[in-house]
Amino acid sequence: MLKHRVIPALLLNQHGGLVKTTKFTNPKYIGDPLNAIRIFNTKEVDELMVLDIEASKLQREPNYALIEQFAGECFMPLCYGGGIRTIDQAYKIFKLGVEKICLQTAVLENLQLVRDLVDRFGSSAIVVSVDVKKDWLQRPKLFKSSNHQNSSSNWLTFIRDAVDAGAGEILLNAVDKDGTLLGPDLVIIEQASKEISAPLIALGGIASLKDIKQAVEAGASAVAAGAFFVFHGPHRAVLITYPQYQELLTLFNTK
Repeated sequence: MLKHRVIPALLLNQHGGLVKTTKFTNPKYIGDPLNAIRIFNTKEVDELMVLDIEASKLQREPNYALIEQFAGECFMPLCYGGGIRTIDQAYKIFKLGVEKICLQTAVLENLQLVRDLVDRFGSSAIVVSVDVKKDWLQRPKLFKSSNHQNSSSNWLTFIRDAVDAGAGEILLNAVDKDGTLLGPDLVIIEQASKEISAPLIALGGIASLKDIKQAVEAGASAVAAGAFFVFHGPHRAVLITYPQYQELLTLFNTK
């Protein structure tokens, strides 16, 4: 068993298509998410994360019919995020066979939702997503993906508060690294990991096995990636890939 999870993160548009963004903009359609899930089923993937990037922006509920299809196809633990604002919505998603839910917009407005969900479903089922984007002075800021604006709240304080509210994991997404394949933001990973005891999932910029290892060494408990698993070559041809289990085993056992 691997010491650290390596998680493909799939993004959905409002029509349920699989897309990939760059710095949270210009979503490029790359195919059918069900086909991607079927491919990942064959590759000994630790866990899969599916995030609807437009549900909260459009103020609509999760697409339960589509989530049911994902859960039915997925052989590995599945985490779903997007549009979840109530306990009832979370219950419907868990009932479909999803193991974890990922929250952001709703908890930026109301951290009590985390407490309520943890009381009902347990902390291990609740992931809080934290997007961080640097301002013009290169200072990391808490970013609201629903309106593409930085928040006035301190990002490290928000992470601490989310964990104190019971979040079982924090998904830390470096907005400036998203889709760039330029390597992770090791500074914010290290800063966040020192603030909390809960597992930290680092997302953004991963382009190689070396990047995965560096993110773990900076303090990440797990590493998620999007472009690294769906693009191939300098022209970004769409090709769903995932490292061999032995490659990851060697990676995490090599000092």
